[in-house]
Amino acid sequence: MMPCLYLPSDSLARAVGADEVAVALATQARERNLPLELQRTSSRGLYWLEPLLEVDSPQGRIGFGPLTAADVPSLLDALQGEPSAHPLALGLVEELPYLKTQQRLLFARAGITRPLSLEDYRAHGGFEGLTRAIALGGEQTATAVFDSGLRGRGGAAFPAGIKWRTVRGTQAAQKYIVCNADEGDSGTFADRMLMEGDPFLLIEGMAIAGITVGANYGYIYVRSEYPQAVTTLREALEIARSAGYLGANVGGSGLAFDMEVRVGAGAYICGEETALLDSLEGKRGIVRAKPPIPALQGLFGLPTLVHNVLTLASVPLILAKGAQFYRDYGMGRSLGTMPFQLAGNVRHGGLVERAFGLTLRELVEGYGGGTASGRPLKAAQVGGPLGAWVPPAQFDTPLDYEAFAAMGAMLGHGGVVVADDSLDMAHMARFAMQFCAEESCGKCTPCRIGSTRGVEVIDRLLAAPDQNGRDEQAIILRDLCDTMQYGSLCALGGMTSYPVASALKYFPADFGLQPSEADQ
Repeated sequence: MMPCLYLPSDSLARAVGADEVAVALATQARERNLPLELQRTSSRGLYWLEPLLEVDSPQGRIGFGPLTAADVPSLLDALQGEPSAHPLALGLVEELPYLKTQQRLLFARAGITRPLSLEDYRAHGGFEGLTRAIALGGEQTATAVFDSGLRGRGGAAFPAGIKWRTVRGTQAAQKYIVCNADEGDSGTFADRMLMEGDPFLLIEGMAIAGITVGANYGYIYVRSEYPQAVTTLREALEIARSAGYLGANVGGSGLAFDMEVRVGAGAYICGEETALLDSLEGKRGIVRAKPPIPALQGLFGLPTLVHNVLTLASVPLILAKGAQFYRDYGMGRSLGTMPFQLAGNVRHGGLVERAFGLTLRELVEGYGGGTASGRPLKAAQVGGPLGAWVPPAQFDTPLDYEAFAAMGAMLGHGGVVVADDSLDMAHMARFAMQFCAEESCGKCTPCRIGSTRGVEVIDRLLAAPDQNGRDEQAIILRDLCDTMQYGSLCALGGMTSYPVASALKYFPADFGLQPSEADQ
């Protein structure tokens, strides 16, 4: 009898041929008169091995990958004989070094469960956190989130428990929970993986938040570029609602909470929480001045708890296992785990969930295996298109919010884009300014005008006929970066300086500058 087979339904796996592999498996099994049980699961996040097929064995799941439809006949032959003899056999998936050394809390179910199977979700600890939250009550649940040390995973790293207590303590007839799933940073995909692969975890986190702070309705704001996540979430909401985890009596608590999915229209600025709220209200996404903060006057002017996907998805585990369990991971004020996302010119791109404190070198060289091109590493951009370019000399810095801030960088959403020595950093600095100019909401002058002037200054710097001319433009560019960083209304303009200033500082030769002058 054929063992059960597991193949991811994740967007990336499908993009590289998972659906074709599934069709080939069904076709071959039919032609061979073989009984075939194929389950479409979430992805492990070992993206360089996708499509990754897993097969049940007495020892655990055995992996094969990366597969193509053409490999299916030989694979089925091997499964009826000696599976380990197949050239794409990987051995026990759980024993692969890339996966075995991770500390998966948020992504504990990744690659194991079927995304829309409530049975699978419950069998792997699902809704234990909600049950515990109902038993504890709102005050103790808010205290657990505060005591866990959980900080926002969207980039600002603000303590989540303070937000919860603020919204809970604010008197209002109506409150809201808003999930910022507008994952627009380059090289990031953890939100998408979780929404597509483990949607009930996000739903559970939002339900806990709702009954804790006194909100009875929530919105998941998903970027339009994630159609599969939107479809999966909407189906999961219907399933959760039918099972009593949403609606007038959440989990038998006697408290009401429901939610819906809203789709953004492709504006990067709507990843900023107040612009997102404007978009939800049907307006053009423009950054609001603060105060008032959304916790007091947010969606429709009412108290609103705004978190990103990873923050809300961390809550069920904190309630199920306890605040101290969560605090035991991490370092300093950066507690818990972070799903780091490796992309760009890297040999082993994928998701790496580890406690804060591992170094960037461990991540890029240990897990990532260096560059895909085989050329020397030049830098890694950490934290999305507004993140600083970190040179290999600083790769031993621990991945910690404060450690990165101390060197003029940020962790952001955990995206790490790797580059080899062929990348021109002057062009990347220009791209950062151009990106800001195109994506600015236009409300504040430093961002709207500064980014446009930034493109012009870099063009003049690169076109300058002599060293004096380049030096003069470099001084103007640094001053402009300072103005944008300290004068912009939000992080879009404020953090555009990071990739530009870091490129100037660590890679002056790419601008035709002398190192000593670039570090002034």
